This record gives sequence, structure tokens and C-alpha cells, in this order.
Amino acid sequence: MPKSRVRKKKVYTTPADMRPTSAEAAKQPSPTWVPVLAVVLIVVGIAWLVTFYLSRQEFPVASWGYWNIAVGFGALVASLLVLSRWR
Repeated sequence: MPKSRVRKKKVYTTPADMRPTSAEAAKQPSPTWVPVLAVVLIVVGIAWLVTFYLSRQEFPVASWGYWNIAVGFGALVASLLVLSRWR
């Protein structure tokens, strides 16, 4: 049985005017304060929530009541937003 011919396709290359030139070159590592701030926010958020629950809702700020939970989770969400900028 005869062998079939192998097709040789040309490799597609994008035109030079459509190639991204500076987007990948501009990506640099994040400053060191980004992961440090994220870790600090995580620790503060968890500490705030643990303090609130273990003190039977008297600390960190008794007059805020259940808004203390929002502060703790707000710190955790803020750390996620900071970590989304980390490269």
C-alpha cells in the first residue's frame, strides 16, 4: 500500500504590528510590601475574629457588636485584593 504524503503546514506568525511588545516587558516582580501587607492583613483579620469570639463579644470594640465580624472579614477580603496584585 502506498504511503500518504505528509503535509507541511507553515507555522502561523502574527504580523509585527499586532504583536504585544511592551506588555510583557513591563511586567516586573511586585514590591516586597505587597506580600508583607497581605500577611499582616490576614493575621489581623484572624486575630480580630478570634478575639471577638473568645471574649464573648466584649472585645475588640464592644459597642460595634456584630460589626466586629465585618471588620475581621473585611481585613481578610482586603488581603485577597492585595494578593491579586502579587506577581
